[in-house]
Amino acid sequence: MSTIFTKIINREIPSCIIAEDENFIAFLDAMPLVKGHTLVVPKKETDLIFDLESEEYKNLWGFTQEIAKKIKNAVPCVRVGVAVVGLEVPHAHIHLIPLNTVEDMNFKNTRLKLTDEEYKEIQKSIINS
Repeated sequence: MSTIFTKIINREIPSCIIAEDENFIAFLDAMPLVKGHTLVVPKKETDLIFDLESEEYKNLWGFTQEIAKKIKNAVPCVRVGVAVVGLEVPHAHIHLIPLNTVEDMNFKNTRLKLTDEEYKEIQKSIINS
């Protein structure tokens, strides 16, 4: 059974894609903690991040680094935080979260409700950074 991330990868459901290559994809989180909250996902459906092959794991982090730099340039923040939780979707993924305080990364916080226009504006800003 394919995950929601596989459905995004296959374009079965819409998302605001930031970047992708043959192995990885980055898109804005549909329920962000803060503006610019992005998910980086391997296209190969793997539940646990540590189950990725070593080379794929290293390449995922290299791709993630590129996206984090783009987010830092596009979204006002002190730094970009990183989290690997893996409980909400059984498909390995990395959260990139623009931070101004440590509380910005609290997964118990109420998620933002952004308009389509706000998502597109953030997407465009990150892509063009």
